[in-house]
Amino acid sequence: MDGLLFDTEDLYWEVGDTVLQRRGFRYSKALQSRMMGRVGVAAVQQMVDFHSLEESPEILLAESDEIFAGKLAEGVPLIDGVSDWIEHLKTHQVPFGLATSNRRRFVDILFRDIPWRKDLAFTLTGDDVINGKPHPEMYLRAAGELGISPDQMLVLEDSGNGCAAAVAAGARTVAVPSIHTKDQNFTGATLLASSIRDSRLWAMIEPPQKTVSE
Repeated sequence: MDGLLFDTEDLYWEVGDTVLQRRGFRYSKALQSRMMGRVGVAAVQQMVDFHSLEESPEILLAESDEIFAGKLAEGVPLIDGVSDWIEHLKTHQVPFGLATSNRRRFVDILFRDIPWRKDLAFTLTGDDVINGKPHPEMYLRAAGELGISPDQMLVLEDSGNGCAAAVAAGARTVAVPSIHTKDQNFTGATLLASSIRDSRLWAMIEPPQKTVSE
């Protein structure tokens, strides 16, 4: 969701930087790459460890949530090409769902006015798993929601941790890096797409098979 469907990565940077500036530090790419894909307290624990902070991750998470919720309320745009990609999936009758490390409360805010939310076959959030990315739990559960084996599933990911989770689950994985994640490790990805409009990605979606009657 974040960085692939919605342009939220700048917000995460601002939130992380605000929390750290209050403690005499600054947010960085090195820390961002460690936190991406991890869930809730586990993500913030990376911040605590990285800067040897004294507060608990629970306290920092609550502080981050308050700042983040305020920024979300101002509205977040869809990334260019997302709506067309969704229509492409629907045209070819390909079921699709959402698997995000973000919490459900924030998913509900972001999708509040998105008309195709009703078309999602499932919505998995960080609240629904024990192990965050790069652990494969999220994508193993996604395959279960679709009723298929992981190797029949196409996963789009913008982060190295997310890509590692999908690859470990056995899914066919397409990396779609953002400006914030382009230097991360996408080992195992079937395709490194230039954007969600990459024609090579679109070509992976084939028309549904027609039944021929004799």
